[in-house]
Amino acid sequence: MVLLLHGGRSRSTESGERSRLTRLRMLPFARGLATAGAATYLLRYRYRGWNAPRKDPVQDARWALAEIAARHPGAPAVLVGHSMGGRAALAVAGTPGVTAVCALAPWLDASDPVDQLAGRTVLIAHGDRERYTDPRESYAYAVRAKRVTDRVARFDVHGAGHSMLARARDWHALVRGFVLGELGIEPADPLITNALRRPSPEGLSVALPRNGADR
Repeated sequence: MVLLLHGGRSRSTESGERSRLTRLRMLPFARGLATAGAATYLLRYRYRGWNAPRKDPVQDARWALAEIAARHPGAPAVLVGHSMGGRAALAVAGTPGVTAVCALAPWLDASDPVDQLAGRTVLIAHGDRERYTDPRESYAYAVRAKRVTDRVARFDVHGAGHSMLARARDWHALVRGFVLGELGIEPADPLITNALRRPSPEGLSVALPRNGADR
């Protein structure tokens, strides 16, 4: 099964209904994965913001995972999160049943823990034309994560920004290959497998090929 987590704001107690655009951006990912045969869920947060120290999206993600696990007992879960959702996905990766996490343009800093990633497969992707989150922080996070689990890969999406609209086909292909490979629905993507096998830091700054060429 797959749980998708959309972006939000650092602080806001407005209803999660106001996050319509960030949630809509995740719909093509959800539809593509569902069409491929994965049981797919897209979470709608109670509130629009991260709201430290409460970390409301983390609480919501934990609730969603418990609900989904009740519907699919024993099924492995893969998390896919964008921006604030990437941060939440990584934070709840230690939940029983979660086997892999994909964080897209994640909002991260040095305070984010990595111990919960032990035994999980982690994929991070970040554009180099960011205006809202820092690719240097996701790289530093990947370096720390690699000390906890040897299955970490990070991709640089050259020419892409935070919205993932530029090079959308490549973002979607990367997520599809990772999720379906981790769930065993399709064979593992060689591009991702090779990146996971590379030692740190080689596999943590891999240029994502355009349109799947030269894999």
